[in-house]
Amino acid sequence: MLVRDDFRFSHPLRVRWAEVDPQSIVFNGHYLTYADVAITEYFRALGVAYPADLSRDGGDFFAVKTVLEYFAPARFDDCLEIGVRVGRLGRSSLSFVVGIWRDGALLTAGEVIYVHADAATRSSSPLPDWLRDKVSAYERRAPDA
Repeated sequence: MLVRDDFRFSHPLRVRWAEVDPQSIVFNGHYLTYADVAITEYFRALGVAYPADLSRDGGDFFAVKTVLEYFAPARFDDCLEIGVRVGRLGRSSLSFVVGIWRDGALLTAGEVIYVHADAATRSSSPLPDWLRDKVSAYERRAPDA
């Protein structure tokens, strides 16, 4: 189970009407959108202008895997807290751990894996050292290698 205190970064989000079904429960696909929004804000918190900073080295990130596990539904007008942290820094990949909480209760847990690749050839390339340094300096809990 995810521990909220392991996450230095979180992003608040209120569930909007367009994101729910007739029972006022969030459609499954919107949880991934919430994770993507929070990952964008995580980069901003690191001081990384995404995608400009990554493209200056000729690289980009490509999502290769997303897994979400649902424990309880989010509903219209809920105030959510989306926690994001880097759980693993590989040679060319980074794995984001995502938790979505409402009033301290974990609703959704997941992982989003990105591979850093050459933007032209889309072949994997090592993560830039400057990005590794920023992540390592920022995170409360050190990412796995």
